[in-house]
Amino acid sequence: MSQPCLWSRREWIASAAASVLYPVLRAASRPPNVLFIASDDLNTCLSCYGHPLVRTPNLDRIASRGVRFARAYCQYPLCNPSRASLMTGLAPDTTTVYDNSRHFREAIPDVVTLGQLFQKNGYFSARVGKIFHYGVPRQIGTDGLDDKPTWNRVVNPCGVDHTKEEALLTNYTPQRGLGSAICFYASPARDEEHTDGMVALETIRLMEEHRNDPWFLAAGFYRPHVPWIAPVKYFDQFPLERIQLIPFSEDEMRIAPELAYFTRPAHWGMNEQQRREAMRAYYASIAFMDAEVGKLLEALERLKQLDNTIIVFWSDHGYQLGEHGQWMKQTLFEASARVPLMICGPGVTARGRVCPRTVELLDLYPTLAELCSLRETPARLHGRSLVPLLRNPTASWTKPAITQVQRGSGQKAVMGYTIRNERYRYTFWDEGRRGEELYDYQKDPRELTNLASAGAAARLKEDLRRQLTSLLQARGKKAGG
Repeated sequence: MSQPCLWSRREWIASAAASVLYPVLRAASRPPNVLFIASDDLNTCLSCYGHPLVRTPNLDRIASRGVRFARAYCQYPLCNPSRASLMTGLAPDTTTVYDNSRHFREAIPDVVTLGQLFQKNGYFSARVGKIFHYGVPRQIGTDGLDDKPTWNRVVNPCGVDHTKEEALLTNYTPQRGLGSAICFYASPARDEEHTDGMVALETIRLMEEHRNDPWFLAAGFYRPHVPWIAPVKYFDQFPLERIQLIPFSEDEMRIAPELAYFTRPAHWGMNEQQRREAMRAYYASIAFMDAEVGKLLEALERLKQLDNTIIVFWSDHGYQLGEHGQWMKQTLFEASARVPLMICGPGVTARGRVCPRTVELLDLYPTLAELCSLRETPARLHGRSLVPLLRNPTASWTKPAITQVQRGSGQKAVMGYTIRNERYRYTFWDEGRRGEELYDYQKDPRELTNLASAGAAARLKEDLRRQLTSLLQARGKKAGG
């Protein structure tokens, strides 16, 4: 007959303490997860960035838990070049991706992408939706221009927005392809029937399936990329009479060199009512995307993984809603180059802080490598780790941001490059042969005064030009290119 187990008081206390501390110690010894959330074509029309109308409570929550970057910039204001640069940690002149058709491995076949680096360090690496480029909406539900070595698993959701509702769109620019047209539809379908709703659900499923593994999960939302299809309840949040148009004068399209402009004629000929309806659809798409982000945060809490998960939220580039008469992206103006960027979680000791320093999407690769103590991080990366700014957002930091965009193709291609620091932006087209721009955002936030020809700004312009040229050479630009 077995004897009853009689513990001493000391043994009982030790056992009780172990039962409490073991989960804590196990979590502490486990590498942090990374939830890598991307939004497509998103500018800073978010409540955490001060927008007066668009409420984004879930993105606000990420910002309140970590650091929100007030001056973050993409490397190229177009999906494929921007995403290829971010995921390789290399600038577009090294990836040689300048359009939406070229794959970065054509130029750098052996590069180790961010997802590959996590795999090499024992992580489960997966994506749901759009992280590398594929055409929206045509390639929704496919692999598109994905990179297979980056992931252990991929999921390509496809919802009613693509399968049924594109035929119902209101389109104010029918002369443009559907992926770059001003078009929208207020859908009666439920959130989870849409592609972005499916992105959230499938990402949560992977969280649950791999709750005992360290994971790098990339959730790539499609909105607010056109076509702006979102459930009608999100459109209802934005009465048309509350939509304020971006101020515009025809003179604005003569401030910069001709190559600086992408949208001609101004607003693609839309009248004021059409512009308001387009802005409402864009805002509705943001609100819908934010709601899906909220589901990811709720799942992390339910699975008790929120405190051990680094959350990064980013957009591939900005988006213009009428600034200088421009719409969408593919310019070097502030609204096109600037992106929302927020990071929270383990290693981010500053909470609810705003960082005023100038940073780039290139900086995400080395930042995550440092936060997660990843081994074998490539020595050749063009960004700089943001970890010092995640501890002290106002720490000394002199690194500027570089953005570029190409006009034309082949022998007629002309590249524009811009350098942005905390106060100024300097831009040259074809190394200045096709024009220059210089803006002082402290005095001129709307970019209405081009100082490039001002004698008083000559020394400033030369200093910025010298910095730009030096950085471009370090990042792969060929002399005279």
